[in-house]
Amino acid sequence: MGKQTFGEILAVQRGAGPGLLATYTTAKSVIDANALVVLPANYWYVGRGLLVKVTGAISNIVTTPGLMNFQVKMGPTANIAVFDTGNIQLNATAHTTLPFYLEILMTCRAIGNGTSANFMGLAMTNGLMFTRTAGQTDDAQDMQGIVAPATNPAVGTGFDSTVASILDFWVGFTISNAGNGVRIDQYTAIDLPY
Repeated sequence: MGKQTFGEILAVQRGAGPGLLATYTTAKSVIDANALVVLPANYWYVGRGLLVKVTGAISNIVTTPGLMNFQVKMGPTANIAVFDTGNIQLNATAHTTLPFYLEILMTCRAIGNGTSANFMGLAMTNGLMFTRTAGQTDDAQDMQGIVAPATNPAVGTGFDSTVASILDFWVGFTISNAGNGVRIDQYTAIDLPY
């Protein structure tokens, strides 16, 4: 008989998020502060997984909409991007608060102090505003799934798993504009104790 394992919800955004966040470039936390969770020191072990599910709305401008990225951050001040989707292209049709869905699956690959701990991760996102190449419009594409990062999968930035860490979710844009924005409606982080 196999090992009994049950996923556990670590964090959930129970109410409305902070609203539409726009006019910025450097990634920042986009979930409600009540959805932050502090994981104790030595919580992670090699093979332990994390599943992050996010839904919300994205707005983007029409002319040179730019790119955006999603990050799972950890650390004593949630300052280390342990997973980053890399830049995802926004399409060249203007959108106002259209829905998106994102799932990030991560597995702890190493533990330790300093920057020894790390995760392997991969994301899948859907939304009409995403495209694989610049300059595409709604007429030239269908709502497509985007796998991220669009590079050879590799472990994320190292972190210290021997200290307590805040688990957080961040988003960044490459173009600061009032028309480029994100709103998080649902956020759940699920522990997968493989």
